[in-house]
Amino acid sequence: MNLVIVESPAKSKTIEKYLGKDYKVLSSKGHIRDLSTKGKYGLGIDVDNDFKPDYVSIKGKSKMISELKKEVKAADYVYLATDPDREGEAISWHLYDVLGLKDSDYERIVFNEITKDAIIHSFDNARKIDKDLVNSQETRRMLDRIIGFRLSKLMQAKTDGTSAGRVQSVALKLIVDKEREIEKFIPSEYWTITGLFNDFEADLYQYNHKDIEIKNEVEANEILDKLSKSFKIESVDKKAKNKKSNPPFTTSTLQRLASNKLGFNAKKTMSLAQKLYEGVELEKETVGLISYMRTDSIRLADEFIKATYGYIKATYGEEYIGFVKTTKKTENVQDAHEAIRPTSINRTPEAVKPYLTNDEYKLYKMIYTRALASLMNDAKTDNTTVILDNNNYQFKATGQVITFDGYLKVYSEYEDTVEKELPALESYNSKILVANDISKEQHFTKPPARYTEASLIKEMEELGIGRPSTYATTVETLKVRNYVDVVDKKFIPTEIGIQITDKLQECFSHIINVEYTANMETDLDKIADGKESWVKVLKEFYNDFEPAVKEAFDKMPKKEAVKTGEDCPNCGSPLVIRKGKYGSFTACSNYPTCKYIKQEEKEIKEIIDCPNCDGKIIEKRSKKGKVFYGCNNYPKCKTAFWDMPIAEKCPNCGSLLTVKGKKVKCSSCDYVKED
Repeated sequence: MNLVIVESPAKSKTIEKYLGKDYKVLSSKGHIRDLSTKGKYGLGIDVDNDFKPDYVSIKGKSKMISELKKEVKAADYVYLATDPDREGEAISWHLYDVLGLKDSDYERIVFNEITKDAIIHSFDNARKIDKDLVNSQETRRMLDRIIGFRLSKLMQAKTDGTSAGRVQSVALKLIVDKEREIEKFIPSEYWTITGLFNDFEADLYQYNHKDIEIKNEVEANEILDKLSKSFKIESVDKKAKNKKSNPPFTTSTLQRLASNKLGFNAKKTMSLAQKLYEGVELEKETVGLISYMRTDSIRLADEFIKATYGYIKATYGEEYIGFVKTTKKTENVQDAHEAIRPTSINRTPEAVKPYLTNDEYKLYKMIYTRALASLMNDAKTDNTTVILDNNNYQFKATGQVITFDGYLKVYSEYEDTVEKELPALESYNSKILVANDISKEQHFTKPPARYTEASLIKEMEELGIGRPSTYATTVETLKVRNYVDVVDKKFIPTEIGIQITDKLQECFSHIINVEYTANMETDLDKIADGKESWVKVLKEFYNDFEPAVKEAFDKMPKKEAVKTGEDCPNCGSPLVIRKGKYGSFTACSNYPTCKYIKQEEKEIKEIIDCPNCDGKIIEKRSKKGKVFYGCNNYPKCKTAFWDMPIAEKCPNCGSLLTVKGKKVKCSSCDYVKED
């Protein structure tokens, strides 16, 4: 029996069906190990011994690891089939190490999509673990641990913030810098003048063929006084242009368009994409609908291109067949695997719609259509520019007409293409047009736009900070930490976010900046390519970073605790609000001499009478903060419910009914009350 280990349980069932009875497919359920919190500063890294990492099993994974070890012993051969990126390579290495595998016992297989052909083909290209990729990923993990732990500790001591990070703090700085640009912005007044005709409008843009600015109403009125309603047609310029389709999706372009067109945040987009990648149960098969969704490449497989050309010819005609989009490989693009695409061009959105949720369908349709459109011919347009003269003032009107729809045949709903047809002015005999009116309008320049989630991800990608797998997590962290507010889908830094940024720039401006972060990504790429030593990269970073941290702890003033106006009943010192692991609390300012902590009075919410004693069922919280409902006579009575109970019994078994969302169901059996 051959054992195949993947990351996701959802994949294991699908892949096992493809491989047949000679293979057993199990899941590691993601990462199995992480850095411990032992040693210097709790980093889990021996910084004085070539940054030797100390790995421990992730909490809750010990049983699963033991089961995998048993399966490995019973197996004839082991295939490590974790995700096809650096993180997946590192997970395979951890499995190799923890399970005690030898080079003769295993092989590493990778696949970009979960289809039968791709899975079977992956065994033809089996290899050993790429240690350079592992070193790159583990260096990233150690960098993030060192920066995260050290700076977070500093921020907790000196500010109201709770965390800082290598990429997170640079992204926050972008938002704060943008807000300061907006605050400094002073709007400028300007005016426009427009000639209004029966079928079109023309805007004033030049005087004596030189660009003109109208700064106030006085200047606008002076120009209007010099104009008549008669305009001379100076030129009519017609040009045929080609409009090219966009390349297929990368992670960032998918997240951006899903935000702009579907209203999905990055976290939701990646969650839906993960489901589409891992597999969906169709009528006759379970199959992954899209290729791997963490990528910065626009490359497409030759087989997919060939199949799509055939589909385009059969469905739309040969004239719609286009060409493959290519770009020069830019810095910080890994190009490790393909763009995001459907696994089969013949699996149309409408064909799979009955098997998807509404949101899954919307995202799949967008991915499918983008990949299809990328291989379709250019749209063709006739663009017309008309120049009109009125007393040496030049007015311009533009029009665009689509003469061949090309890729827009399928992609028009995702792209704003406006058709505006101008009358055939080149054949106008008199060469003079009479306007119905000439209008003026006041405007003011606008400040720079705040970042949306989509535009922040675009900026991060263009600046080379972060990676496809980290964009969504970085953005989500900023929101969860209360470093930004989201208003009308735009990011506004909070006071804490601004405070964190300013404090970090005081001592770490040479590290927490775009250039340094982008260069670090380049170093990680060099490690992945075997062109740089991971120990050297960490040493150079740490020798620069750690002295700055120590200096900041010494010099950065500690934020004063907020006084409550009350005195400590034990020693008379002022009481202050402090931050703890589980939130804020009130304590004595004379700590650690006086360790008084004020016990907050909690409102007790009674729900119903306890069904098993004379007590009351009240709202409680578990150690992890989760709400549940239990008897106030605990521990004598241990009656408890995760969902809120109501004073109504199940008609099937007599137990209490509970409410979760809009559902009313039994606390003991499968009964669900109909609406």
